Amino acid sequence: MAEQTNPTSGMKKTLGLTGVTVNAMALIAPGAFLWITFQIQAANTGGATDMWTGIVAALIVAFLTAIAFSEMARRYPEAGAGGSYYFAEKAFLDRDKASHQRFARIAKFVTGWAAHLFYWVYPGVMVAFMATLVTYILGIFGIDLSISYQIGVAILFSAVVGFIAVRGISGSTNVAIAINVIQLVSLVGFSILAIMFRVQNPLHATQWAHPAAFSITFPHSLPAMLFQSTIAILILVGFESSTSLAGEAINAKRDIPRGVLLSLVIQGLFAYLFEYFAANYAVSEKLVYAAADGTKLTGMDAAAASGAPIGDLTRLIGDSMLGGNGLALMIVIAVTVGLAVLGTTLAAMNTAVRVSFAMAQDNEMPGVLGALHGKHATPHLGVWILVAVSAIIGSVGVLNVTALTGVTLASNIGTFVLYALICGLTFVTFVGKSEFHSVKHAVVPLLGLVGNIGMLVGVVVIGLTTPGVSADATRIAIWMTIGWGVLSAAYFVMNSRKREKQIIPSVSPLRG
Repeated sequence: MAEQTNPTSGMKKTLGLTGVTVNAMALIAPGAFLWITFQIQAANTGGATDMWTGIVAALIVAFLTAIAFSEMARRYPEAGAGGSYYFAEKAFLDRDKASHQRFARIAKFVTGWAAHLFYWVYPGVMVAFMATLVTYILGIFGIDLSISYQIGVAILFSAVVGFIAVRGISGSTNVAIAINVIQLVSLVGFSILAIMFRVQNPLHATQWAHPAAFSITFPHSLPAMLFQSTIAILILVGFESSTSLAGEAINAKRDIPRGVLLSLVIQGLFAYLFEYFAANYAVSEKLVYAAADGTKLTGMDAAAASGAPIGDLTRLIGDSMLGGNGLALMIVIAVTVGLAVLGTTLAAMNTAVRVSFAMAQDNEMPGVLGALHGKHATPHLGVWILVAVSAIIGSVGVLNVTALTGVTLASNIGTFVLYALICGLTFVTFVGKSEFHSVKHAVVPLLGLVGNIGMLVGVVVIGLTTPGVSADATRIAIWMTIGWGVLSAAYFVMNSRKREKQIIPSVSPLRG
Protein backbone atom coordinates (compact mmCIF):
# COMPACT_ATOMS: atom_id res chain seq x y z
CA MET A 1 0.00 0.00 0.00
CA ALA A 2 1.27 3.48 -0.84
CA GLU A 3 2.65 5.56 1.98
CA GLN A 4 0.15 8.09 3.36
CA THR A 5 0.60 11.26 5.35
CA ASN A 6 -1.56 12.25 8.30
CA PRO A 7 -2.74 15.79 7.50
CA THR A 8 -3.30 16.56 11.19
CA SER A 9 0.09 15.61 12.60
CA GLY A 10 2.29 15.53 9.52
CA MET A 11 3.42 11.99 10.43
CA LYS A 12 3.60 9.27 7.78
CA LYS A 13 0.98 6.45 7.80
CA THR A 14 3.01 3.28 7.26
CA LEU A 15 1.91 0.80 9.94
CA GLY A 16 -0.41 -2.18 9.49
CA LEU A 17 -1.42 -4.65 12.22
CA THR A 18 2.02 -6.28 12.19
CA GLY A 19 3.80 -2.97 12.59
CA VAL A 20 1.50 -1.82 15.38
CA THR A 21 1.81 -5.12 17.23
CA VAL A 22 5.58 -5.60 16.98
CA ASN A 23 6.27 -2.04 18.14
CA ALA A 24 4.24 -2.78 21.27
CA MET A 25 5.94 -6.17 21.57
CA ALA A 26 9.33 -4.48 21.36
CA LEU A 27 8.46 -2.39 24.40
CA ILE A 28 7.32 -5.48 26.33
CA ALA A 29 10.27 -7.57 25.03
CA PRO A 30 9.27 -11.26 25.03
CA GLY A 31 12.07 -12.72 27.10
CA ALA A 32 14.64 -10.04 27.79
CA PHE A 33 13.14 -9.07 31.12
CA LEU A 34 13.75 -12.59 32.41
CA TRP A 35 17.44 -11.66 32.32
CA ILE A 36 16.92 -8.01 33.25
CA THR A 37 14.61 -8.11 36.27
CA PHE A 38 15.31 -11.53 37.82
CA GLN A 39 17.88 -10.00 40.16
CA ILE A 40 15.46 -7.29 41.32
CA GLN A 41 12.74 -9.85 41.93
CA ALA A 42 15.10 -12.24 43.73
CA ALA A 43 16.33 -9.38 45.93
CA ASN A 44 12.83 -8.84 47.33
CA THR A 45 13.43 -9.93 50.93
CA GLY A 46 11.33 -12.99 51.80
CA GLY A 47 9.32 -12.78 48.58
CA ALA A 48 11.46 -14.39 45.89
CA THR A 49 9.42 -17.59 45.94
CA ASP A 50 6.33 -15.66 44.81
CA MET A 51 7.96 -14.38 41.63
CA TRP A 52 5.75 -16.39 39.22
CA THR A 53 2.49 -15.79 41.10
CA GLY A 54 3.32 -12.08 41.18
CA ILE A 55 3.52 -12.14 37.37
CA VAL A 56 0.12 -13.85 37.20
CA ALA A 57 -1.40 -11.14 39.42
CA ALA A 58 0.18 -8.41 37.30
CA LEU A 59 -0.96 -10.16 34.11
CA ILE A 60 -4.60 -10.21 35.27
CA VAL A 61 -4.53 -6.48 35.94
CA ALA A 62 -2.70 -5.90 32.65
CA PHE A 63 -5.39 -7.72 30.66
CA LEU A 64 -8.18 -5.77 32.35
CA THR A 65 -6.32 -2.57 31.51
CA ALA A 66 -5.54 -3.69 27.95
CA ILE A 67 -9.24 -4.21 27.26
CA ALA A 68 -9.93 -0.68 28.49
CA PHE A 69 -7.19 0.76 26.24
CA SER A 70 -8.49 -1.29 23.33
CA GLU A 71 -12.03 0.02 23.75
CA MET A 72 -10.80 3.62 23.97
CA ALA A 73 -8.66 3.17 20.86
CA ARG A 74 -11.65 1.75 18.97
CA ARG A 75 -13.79 4.68 20.11
CA TYR A 76 -11.17 7.32 19.21
CA PRO A 77 -9.11 6.14 16.21
CA GLU A 78 -8.25 9.77 15.48
CA ALA A 79 -6.15 10.02 18.67
CA GLY A 80 -2.93 10.28 16.65
CA ALA A 81 0.18 10.41 18.82
CA GLY A 82 -1.79 11.48 21.88
CA GLY A 83 -3.06 8.06 22.91
CA SER A 84 -4.10 8.12 26.56
CA TYR A 85 -3.67 11.90 26.72
CA TYR A 86 -6.22 12.36 23.94
CA PHE A 87 -8.57 9.82 25.51
CA ALA A 88 -8.62 11.75 28.80
CA GLU A 89 -9.79 14.95 27.12
CA LYS A 90 -12.38 13.34 24.86
CA ALA A 91 -13.88 11.32 27.70
CA PHE A 92 -15.15 14.56 29.22
CA LEU A 93 -15.62 16.73 26.13
CA ASP A 94 -17.99 14.14 24.66
CA ARG A 95 -20.30 14.28 27.67
CA ASP A 96 -23.55 16.17 27.19
CA LYS A 97 -23.32 18.38 30.26
CA ALA A 98 -21.05 21.41 30.55
CA SER A 99 -20.49 20.50 34.20
CA HIS A 100 -18.69 17.37 32.96
CA GLN A 101 -16.87 18.98 30.04
CA ARG A 102 -15.15 21.51 32.28
CA PHE A 103 -12.94 18.75 33.72
CA ALA A 104 -11.44 17.87 30.33
CA ARG A 105 -8.29 19.96 30.73
CA ILE A 106 -7.40 18.87 34.25
CA ALA A 107 -8.06 15.25 33.27
CA LYS A 108 -5.66 15.37 30.36
CA PHE A 109 -3.04 17.15 32.50
CA VAL A 110 -3.11 14.42 35.16
CA THR A 111 -3.05 11.72 32.47
CA GLY A 112 -0.17 13.45 30.68
CA TRP A 113 1.74 13.76 33.96
CA ALA A 114 1.37 10.02 34.66
CA ALA A 115 2.25 9.12 31.07
CA HIS A 116 5.46 11.11 31.28
CA LEU A 117 6.45 9.62 34.65
CA PHE A 118 6.04 6.22 33.01
CA TYR A 119 7.36 6.77 29.49
CA TRP A 120 10.17 9.24 30.21
CA VAL A 121 11.65 7.24 33.11
CA TYR A 122 11.26 3.84 31.45
CA PRO A 123 13.91 4.38 28.72
CA GLY A 124 16.38 5.39 31.42
CA VAL A 125 15.70 2.14 33.25
CA MET A 126 16.47 0.26 30.04
CA VAL A 127 19.68 2.23 29.59
CA ALA A 128 20.78 1.19 33.08
CA PHE A 129 19.98 -2.44 32.27
CA MET A 130 22.08 -2.27 29.11
CA ALA A 131 25.05 -0.82 30.99
CA THR A 132 24.69 -3.59 33.59
CA LEU A 133 24.53 -6.23 30.85
CA VAL A 134 27.67 -4.91 29.13
CA THR A 135 29.47 -4.80 32.48
CA TYR A 136 28.53 -8.41 33.21
CA ILE A 137 29.65 -9.70 29.80
CA LEU A 138 32.98 -7.90 29.92
CA GLY A 139 33.48 -9.11 33.49
CA ILE A 140 33.31 -12.70 32.23
CA PHE A 141 36.45 -11.96 30.20
CA GLY A 142 38.24 -10.30 33.10
CA ILE A 143 37.44 -6.71 32.10
CA ASP A 144 35.98 -4.89 35.08
CA LEU A 145 34.23 -1.61 34.30
CA SER A 146 34.30 1.06 36.98
CA ILE A 147 31.16 3.07 37.70
CA SER A 148 32.45 5.92 35.56
CA TYR A 149 32.84 3.61 32.57
CA GLN A 150 29.39 2.13 33.18
CA ILE A 151 27.99 5.66 33.08
CA GLY A 152 29.85 6.15 29.81
CA VAL A 153 28.15 3.04 28.39
CA ALA A 154 24.78 4.41 29.49
CA ILE A 155 25.39 7.73 27.75
CA LEU A 156 26.64 6.09 24.54
CA PHE A 157 23.73 3.65 24.41
CA SER A 158 21.20 6.48 24.89
CA ALA A 159 22.71 8.35 21.96
CA VAL A 160 22.65 5.28 19.68
CA VAL A 161 18.97 4.64 20.40
CA GLY A 162 18.18 8.31 19.84
CA PHE A 163 19.84 8.23 16.43
CA ILE A 164 17.66 5.28 15.38
CA ALA A 165 14.49 6.88 16.79
CA VAL A 166 15.04 10.08 14.81
CA ARG A 167 15.14 8.08 11.58
CA GLY A 168 11.44 7.22 11.86
CA ILE A 169 8.99 4.55 12.94
CA SER A 170 9.35 2.39 9.78
CA GLY A 171 13.00 1.68 10.52
CA SER A 172 12.10 1.06 14.15
CA THR A 173 9.46 -1.47 13.07
CA ASN A 174 11.94 -3.48 10.99
CA VAL A 175 14.34 -3.54 13.93
CA ALA A 176 11.51 -4.64 16.25
CA ILE A 177 10.45 -7.55 14.02
CA ALA A 178 13.96 -8.99 13.86
CA ILE A 179 14.57 -8.54 17.58
CA ASN A 180 11.27 -10.11 18.62
CA VAL A 181 11.88 -13.25 16.56
CA ILE A 182 15.47 -13.66 17.77
CA GLN A 183 14.73 -13.23 21.46
CA LEU A 184 11.61 -15.44 21.42
CA VAL A 185 13.56 -18.31 19.88
CA SER A 186 16.56 -17.93 22.18
CA LEU A 187 14.71 -17.48 25.48
CA VAL A 188 12.19 -20.24 24.80
CA GLY A 189 15.14 -22.49 23.95
CA PHE A 190 16.79 -21.57 27.26
CA SER A 191 13.55 -22.33 29.11
CA ILE A 192 13.34 -25.80 27.63
CA LEU A 193 16.94 -26.48 28.67
CA ALA A 194 16.21 -25.17 32.18
CA ILE A 195 13.31 -27.59 32.65
CA MET A 196 15.39 -30.48 31.31
CA PHE A 197 18.19 -29.47 33.68
CA ARG A 198 15.87 -29.90 36.67
CA VAL A 199 14.28 -33.11 35.39
CA GLN A 200 17.61 -34.79 34.57
CA ASN A 201 19.41 -33.16 37.53
CA PRO A 202 22.90 -33.61 36.04
CA LEU A 203 24.64 -31.95 38.97
CA HIS A 204 22.73 -33.89 41.65
CA ALA A 205 21.45 -30.71 43.27
CA THR A 206 19.65 -31.24 46.58
CA GLN A 207 18.44 -27.80 47.65
CA TRP A 208 16.09 -26.40 45.05
CA ALA A 209 14.59 -22.92 45.42
CA HIS A 210 11.24 -24.65 44.87
CA PRO A 211 10.89 -28.26 46.04
CA ALA A 212 8.40 -29.03 43.26
CA ALA A 213 6.74 -27.43 40.26
CA PHE A 214 3.59 -26.80 42.31
CA SER A 215 5.57 -24.54 44.65
CA ILE A 216 6.28 -22.12 41.81
CA THR A 217 2.61 -21.70 40.89
CA PHE A 218 1.23 -21.54 44.45
CA PRO A 219 1.28 -18.20 46.37
CA HIS A 220 3.27 -18.41 49.60
CA SER A 221 2.58 -14.93 50.94
CA LEU A 222 -0.06 -12.44 49.80
CA PRO A 223 2.06 -9.32 50.58
CA ALA A 224 5.07 -10.89 48.82
CA MET A 225 2.97 -11.80 45.79
CA LEU A 226 1.54 -8.27 45.60
CA PHE A 227 4.95 -6.62 45.84
CA GLN A 228 6.35 -9.01 43.24
CA SER A 229 3.46 -7.98 40.99
CA THR A 230 4.45 -4.32 41.32
CA ILE A 231 7.88 -5.23 39.94
CA ALA A 232 6.49 -7.70 37.42
CA ILE A 233 4.35 -5.03 35.78
CA LEU A 234 7.61 -3.76 34.27
CA ILE A 235 7.86 -6.90 32.13
CA LEU A 236 4.28 -6.49 30.85
CA VAL A 237 3.86 -2.77 30.21
CA GLY A 238 4.01 -1.62 26.62
CA PHE A 239 0.84 -3.11 25.17
CA GLU A 240 -0.81 0.31 25.41
CA SER A 241 2.01 1.98 23.44
CA SER A 242 0.12 1.01 20.28
CA THR A 243 -2.38 3.76 21.06
CA SER A 244 0.30 6.41 20.47
CA LEU A 245 0.84 5.09 16.94
CA ALA A 246 -2.64 5.92 15.63
CA GLY A 247 -1.22 8.85 13.68
CA GLU A 248 1.06 6.44 11.80
CA ALA A 249 -1.36 3.50 11.45
CA ILE A 250 -2.99 2.94 8.07
CA ASN A 251 -6.20 1.62 9.67
CA ALA A 252 -6.10 2.85 13.27
CA LYS A 253 -9.70 1.92 14.16
CA ARG A 254 -9.12 -1.74 13.29
CA ASP A 255 -5.44 -2.36 14.05
CA ILE A 256 -4.69 -0.34 17.19
CA PRO A 257 -7.21 -2.21 19.42
CA ARG A 258 -6.03 -5.54 18.04
CA GLY A 259 -2.38 -4.67 18.50
CA VAL A 260 -2.96 -3.73 22.16
CA LEU A 261 -4.38 -7.15 23.05
CA LEU A 262 -2.30 -9.29 20.68
CA SER A 263 1.04 -7.99 21.98
CA LEU A 264 0.08 -8.79 25.58
CA VAL A 265 -1.20 -12.27 24.71
CA ILE A 266 2.00 -13.24 22.87
CA GLN A 267 4.47 -11.91 25.36
CA GLY A 268 2.73 -11.89 28.69
CA LEU A 269 0.52 -14.95 28.56
CA PHE A 270 2.81 -17.24 26.58
CA ALA A 271 6.43 -16.07 26.74
CA TYR A 272 6.91 -14.78 30.28
CA LEU A 273 4.83 -17.29 32.23
CA PHE A 274 6.73 -20.14 30.56
CA GLU A 275 10.17 -18.55 30.90
CA TYR A 276 9.81 -17.53 34.55
CA PHE A 277 8.47 -20.95 35.46
CA ALA A 278 11.48 -22.61 33.85
CA ALA A 279 14.02 -20.29 35.48
CA ASN A 280 12.55 -20.70 38.97
CA TYR A 281 12.37 -24.46 38.44
CA ALA A 282 16.11 -24.65 37.73
CA VAL A 283 17.50 -22.58 40.64
CA SER A 284 19.31 -24.67 43.25
CA GLU A 285 22.31 -24.50 45.57
CA LYS A 286 24.47 -25.11 42.50
CA LEU A 287 23.85 -21.50 41.47
CA VAL A 288 26.71 -19.80 43.31
CA TYR A 289 27.86 -16.19 43.70
CA ALA A 290 31.09 -15.21 45.43
CA ALA A 291 30.71 -11.83 47.12
CA ALA A 292 33.57 -9.32 47.27
CA ASP A 293 34.11 -10.08 50.99
CA GLY A 294 34.56 -13.76 50.22
CA THR A 295 31.06 -14.80 51.27
CA LYS A 296 29.62 -17.63 49.18
CA LEU A 297 25.94 -17.23 48.30
CA THR A 298 23.78 -19.91 46.73
CA GLY A 299 20.32 -20.32 45.21
CA MET A 300 18.02 -17.30 45.29
CA ASP A 301 20.52 -15.43 47.48
CA ALA A 302 23.07 -15.78 44.69
CA ALA A 303 20.48 -14.58 42.17
CA ALA A 304 19.81 -11.50 44.30
CA ALA A 305 23.51 -10.62 44.49
CA SER A 306 24.57 -11.31 40.90
CA GLY A 307 24.41 -8.62 38.26
CA ALA A 308 23.00 -11.19 35.83
CA PRO A 309 21.67 -14.29 37.59
CA ILE A 310 20.11 -15.70 34.41
CA GLY A 311 23.53 -15.42 32.79
CA ASP A 312 25.01 -17.42 35.66
CA LEU A 313 22.21 -19.97 35.43
CA THR A 314 22.61 -20.25 31.66
CA ARG A 315 26.30 -20.94 32.05
CA LEU A 316 25.62 -23.56 34.72
CA ILE A 317 23.04 -25.32 32.53
CA GLY A 318 25.21 -25.15 29.42
CA ASP A 319 28.24 -26.58 31.19
CA SER A 320 26.14 -29.45 32.56
CA MET A 321 24.08 -30.35 29.51
CA LEU A 322 26.01 -29.11 26.48
CA GLY A 323 29.43 -30.58 27.08
CA GLY A 324 30.93 -27.63 28.97
CA ASN A 325 29.76 -25.01 26.51
CA GLY A 326 27.99 -22.90 29.11
CA LEU A 327 30.03 -19.78 28.35
CA ALA A 328 29.18 -19.91 24.66
CA LEU A 329 25.49 -20.42 25.42
CA MET A 330 25.50 -17.55 27.88
CA ILE A 331 27.11 -15.18 25.38
CA VAL A 332 24.54 -16.09 22.72
CA ILE A 333 21.65 -15.46 25.12
CA ALA A 334 23.26 -12.24 26.37
CA VAL A 335 23.59 -10.91 22.82
CA THR A 336 19.91 -11.59 22.12
CA VAL A 337 18.99 -9.87 25.39
CA GLY A 338 21.13 -6.90 24.40
CA LEU A 339 19.26 -6.68 21.10
CA ALA A 340 15.97 -6.88 23.00
CA VAL A 341 16.99 -4.06 25.34
CA LEU A 342 17.83 -1.99 22.27
CA GLY A 343 14.38 -2.69 20.82
CA THR A 344 12.63 -1.99 24.11
CA THR A 345 14.43 1.30 24.67
CA LEU A 346 13.72 2.34 21.09
CA ALA A 347 10.00 1.54 21.43
CA ALA A 348 9.84 3.37 24.75
CA MET A 349 11.47 6.47 23.29
CA ASN A 350 9.16 6.39 20.28
CA THR A 351 6.11 6.26 22.54
CA ALA A 352 7.37 8.88 25.01
CA VAL A 353 8.20 11.57 22.47
CA ARG A 354 4.90 11.04 20.64
CA VAL A 355 2.89 11.68 23.81
CA SER A 356 5.02 14.79 24.41
CA PHE A 357 4.50 15.81 20.79
CA ALA A 358 0.71 15.61 21.21
CA MET A 359 0.83 17.70 24.39
CA ALA A 360 3.11 20.28 22.76
CA GLN A 361 0.74 20.49 19.79
CA ASP A 362 -1.98 21.18 22.35
CA ASN A 363 0.17 23.93 23.96
CA GLU A 364 0.34 21.99 27.23
CA MET A 365 4.10 21.38 27.00
CA PRO A 366 7.00 23.46 25.63
CA GLY A 367 6.73 23.96 21.87
CA VAL A 368 10.20 22.50 21.25
CA LEU A 369 8.74 19.05 21.89
CA GLY A 370 6.32 19.56 19.00
CA ALA A 371 8.94 20.17 16.33
CA LEU A 372 9.07 17.61 13.50
CA HIS A 373 12.16 16.61 11.55
CA GLY A 374 11.99 17.99 8.01
CA LYS A 375 12.91 14.70 6.35
CA HIS A 376 11.84 11.94 8.73
CA ALA A 377 8.70 13.61 10.17
CA THR A 378 9.67 12.57 13.71
CA PRO A 379 9.69 14.75 16.86
CA HIS A 380 13.48 14.88 16.72
CA LEU A 381 14.13 17.58 19.31
CA GLY A 382 12.02 15.66 21.81
CA VAL A 383 14.06 12.56 21.03
CA TRP A 384 17.36 14.25 21.85
CA ILE A 385 16.00 15.77 25.05
CA LEU A 386 14.82 12.30 26.08
CA VAL A 387 18.25 10.90 25.19
CA ALA A 388 19.78 13.26 27.75
CA VAL A 389 17.16 12.39 30.39
CA SER A 390 17.63 8.67 29.77
CA ALA A 391 21.41 8.99 30.08
CA ILE A 392 21.01 10.69 33.46
CA ILE A 393 18.51 8.14 34.79
CA GLY A 394 20.58 5.28 33.41
CA SER A 395 23.68 6.66 35.11
CA VAL A 396 21.85 6.69 38.44
CA GLY A 397 20.58 3.16 37.85
CA VAL A 398 24.06 1.65 37.45
CA LEU A 399 25.19 2.80 40.90
CA ASN A 400 23.68 -0.21 42.73
CA VAL A 401 20.65 -2.51 42.80
CA THR A 402 18.81 -0.17 45.19
CA ALA A 403 19.09 2.79 42.80
CA LEU A 404 18.08 0.58 39.86
CA THR A 405 15.05 -0.75 41.72
CA GLY A 406 14.14 2.78 42.78
CA VAL A 407 13.98 4.22 39.26
CA THR A 408 12.18 1.08 38.13
CA LEU A 409 9.49 1.55 40.78
CA ALA A 410 9.17 5.24 39.90
CA SER A 411 8.35 4.26 36.32
CA ASN A 412 5.94 1.64 37.64
CA ILE A 413 4.14 4.19 39.81
CA GLY A 414 3.52 6.25 36.69
CA THR A 415 2.29 3.08 34.99
CA PHE A 416 -0.25 2.26 37.71
CA VAL A 417 -1.57 5.82 37.84
CA LEU A 418 -1.90 5.98 34.04
CA TYR A 419 -3.56 2.58 33.82
CA ALA A 420 -5.98 3.38 36.64
CA LEU A 421 -6.93 6.65 34.95
CA ILE A 422 -7.63 4.96 31.60
CA CYS A 423 -9.76 2.30 33.28
CA GLY A 424 -11.80 4.99 35.01
CA LEU A 425 -12.02 7.09 31.85
CA THR A 426 -13.33 4.10 29.89
CA PHE A 427 -16.37 4.02 32.15
CA VAL A 428 -16.78 7.81 31.88
CA THR A 429 -16.58 7.60 28.07
CA PHE A 430 -19.17 4.91 27.48
CA VAL A 431 -21.65 5.13 30.37
CA GLY A 432 -24.97 6.46 29.14
CA LYS A 433 -23.97 6.04 25.48
CA SER A 434 -25.75 3.81 22.98
CA GLU A 435 -22.67 1.57 22.55
CA PHE A 436 -22.32 1.00 26.31
CA HIS A 437 -21.59 -2.67 27.19
CA SER A 438 -21.96 -3.61 30.84
CA VAL A 439 -18.98 -5.99 30.83
CA LYS A 440 -16.47 -4.25 28.53
CA HIS A 441 -17.29 -0.72 29.67
CA ALA A 442 -18.18 -1.18 33.34
CA VAL A 443 -17.14 -4.47 34.96
CA VAL A 444 -13.75 -4.83 33.24
CA PRO A 445 -12.51 -1.23 33.58
CA LEU A 446 -13.72 -0.93 37.17
CA LEU A 447 -11.92 -4.15 38.11
CA GLY A 448 -8.87 -2.78 36.31
CA LEU A 449 -9.17 0.45 38.26
CA VAL A 450 -9.27 -1.42 41.57
CA GLY A 451 -6.38 -3.66 40.52
CA ASN A 452 -4.11 -0.82 39.49
CA ILE A 453 -4.86 1.20 42.61
CA GLY A 454 -4.19 -1.90 44.69
CA MET A 455 -0.81 -2.40 43.03
CA LEU A 456 0.01 1.27 43.51
CA VAL A 457 -0.74 0.94 47.22
CA GLY A 458 1.35 -2.21 47.22
CA VAL A 459 4.37 -0.32 45.86
CA VAL A 460 4.18 2.23 48.65
CA VAL A 461 2.91 0.38 51.71
CA ILE A 462 4.48 -3.05 51.23
CA GLY A 463 7.65 -1.52 49.81
CA LEU A 464 8.17 0.78 52.78
CA THR A 465 7.48 -1.96 55.33
CA THR A 466 9.80 -4.52 53.73
CA PRO A 467 13.37 -4.11 55.03
CA GLY A 468 16.44 -3.85 52.86
CA VAL A 469 16.43 -3.03 49.16
CA SER A 470 12.64 -2.77 48.89
CA ALA A 471 12.25 0.00 51.47
CA ASP A 472 15.18 2.11 50.25
CA ALA A 473 14.14 1.73 46.61
CA THR A 474 10.56 2.69 47.41
CA ARG A 475 11.72 5.91 49.05
CA ILE A 476 13.71 6.79 45.92
CA ALA A 477 10.64 6.13 43.77
CA ILE A 478 8.38 8.25 45.97
CA TRP A 479 10.76 11.22 45.88
CA MET A 480 11.07 10.96 42.11
CA THR A 481 7.28 10.88 41.80
CA ILE A 482 6.82 13.87 44.08
CA GLY A 483 9.55 15.81 42.28
CA TRP A 484 8.01 15.23 38.86
CA GLY A 485 4.56 16.08 40.22
CA VAL A 486 5.70 19.40 41.66
CA LEU A 487 7.58 20.34 38.48
CA SER A 488 4.62 19.41 36.27
CA ALA A 489 2.08 21.24 38.42
CA ALA A 490 4.25 24.37 38.48
CA TYR A 491 4.54 24.41 34.69
CA PHE A 492 0.82 23.73 34.30
CA VAL A 493 -0.11 26.66 36.55
CA MET A 494 2.35 29.07 34.92
CA ASN A 495 1.34 28.01 31.43
CA SER A 496 -2.33 28.47 32.33
CA ARG A 497 -1.66 32.00 33.52
CA LYS A 498 0.40 32.83 30.44
CA ARG A 499 -2.34 31.57 28.12
CA GLU A 500 -5.07 33.04 30.34
CA LYS A 501 -6.80 29.67 30.51
CA GLN A 502 -8.63 28.37 33.55
CA ILE A 503 -7.54 25.03 34.93
CA ILE A 504 -11.14 24.05 35.62
CA PRO A 505 -13.30 26.50 33.64
CA SER A 506 -16.72 27.51 34.81
CA VAL A 507 -18.08 26.86 31.31
CA SER A 508 -17.53 24.22 28.63
CA PRO A 509 -13.93 24.65 27.33
CA LEU A 510 -12.92 24.93 23.71
CA ARG A 511 -10.15 22.66 22.47
CA GLY A 512 -6.75 24.10 21.71
